[in-house]
Order: sequence, then structure tokens, then C-alpha cells
Amino acid sequence: MTDRAEIIRTEAVTKRFGGLVAVDQVSYRLKQYDVAGIIGSNGAGKTTFFNLLTGYYQPDEGVIRFREEDITRMSPQQRVARGLMRTFQLTSTFDNLSVVDNLVLAFFRAHRKATLFQLLRNTRKRLWHDPKILHTLETFSLQGLRDRMVKNLSLGEKRRLEIAMAVLTEPTVLLLDEPLAGLAESEIQGVLDVLRMQVGRQTILIVEHKLSHVQKFLQRLTVMHEGRVIADGDPDECLHHPEVRRSYWQIEVTAGDQGAPA
Repeated sequence: MTDRAEIIRTEAVTKRFGGLVAVDQVSYRLKQYDVAGIIGSNGAGKTTFFNLLTGYYQPDEGVIRFREEDITRMSPQQRVARGLMRTFQLTSTFDNLSVVDNLVLAFFRAHRKATLFQLLRNTRKRLWHDPKILHTLETFSLQGLRDRMVKNLSLGEKRRLEIAMAVLTEPTVLLLDEPLAGLAESEIQGVLDVLRMQVGRQTILIVEHKLSHVQKFLQRLTVMHEGRVIADGDPDECLHHPEVRRSYWQIEVTAGDQGAPA
């Protein structure tokens, strides 16, 4: 099998807030079509690291590369233009527009250059029937919701829409910040079904607290603690790593466990 291209690489990235070192000398690699997750307890540094990758923070030390290009000082918008698309914990939809108009807006902004006013005035209705819009509605099971105002959707429906909007822009890397946060059990499966359809089509990186739901979905896991990576690799091996058991699960580790693989 041909070795997959490296998409993201960080080199000894560090971020401080006053005297607090939130991310401490983190070196990380993500390859094309990886389905990877980052977990850690509160304060582990995972969200700060996510913000460094997406440009909302800039590191105090270290380098971030995207497809070998140094993007360390680039803005979030410049990173989106290169193919790094992030969804947020709170869905970033337009609540006073319909589902189909949200999709049209995402598509238009990604593939055509114009102002929001020009879009809504001139081309919005024509794009309702664009093949990509129709395919996205079908793929993400949004056909029955297409004309509904987003403010009237459930949180799970909004999360599906947000992921659909991100996928529609055809990013190289889809970065998901707690996509299951606040969802009922009945809604979680719908979101995971949506994500499974992207496996092998896009590189996916997830920060998620609900590990039990995404553990079987992930191909690779990174565990952070106090700003550092303490395990990285196969999810099952990572979860049984003695340092992960001690720091993340808060399980006492016996002397016989010390040699478990990283």
C-alpha cells in the first residue's frame, strides 16, 4: 500500500497563558485519510492545541505545517482557504435561514467569490437545485428539513447540518470540536452515521469527551495530559497505556503494568 501523504505536522509547539503552559512541546503528525481523535481530561490542552492548528491561537514556540507549508502565523481564514475546516462546539449556522439556504451559503462562499448580499439577492434560489446541494441534502438525510428554519431544528439536526456545511466546502481536513456535545443518545448515532460516510474520503480529526461513542470509529488516538502527549497510536493500546490509566482514568498502576506499550 502506498504511504499516505502527511497533511499536518507540528514541531515542538508550545502555548502559554501567563504562567500556565497549556500546550507543552507537542509534536504531532496527521496523514491523509487518517480518522484520528484527541482526548484528555479538562485542562489537558487538547482544545488549546486544536485552536493552534486552526489559527485561533498562535504558538509561543514551535512550527505548524500543512502539506509542508509553514502556516504557523496564518489566520484562520487563510487556513480555511488551504483546506482546514473546523466545526465548533456551538453550531455555527445561520438560525434565521432555512436548512437549504445554509447549505447554499456554505457552498457559495467556498466555491464562488461574492458578498452575502449578492448571494441572497441574485443566485440563492438558482442554487437550491444545484446537484451538489441536492446530493448533500440526501447524503445527510436533510431532505425533510430543507425548508425548515434552522432555529427550529433540534441540536442533533443542527449538528448534522453543520457537518454537512463543512463537508460541502470539500476541505482537506475536517476538524471536529466535540461534535457529540449536548446531544441525546438518539441523536448521537445520526451524527456518527454522517461521519462514517466521510471515512476514506477526508482526513478527520476529532476532539471529543464521549470516548465510548467514538472509540470504534477512530483509527488513531492521541491522549494529552497537562499540555503534553502521553500516548499516541492504536486506540486500544493507548487506553491501556499505564500513563493514560493513571492520568486519564485515574486508575492505580501496578509495577507489572509499567512496561505496557505506548
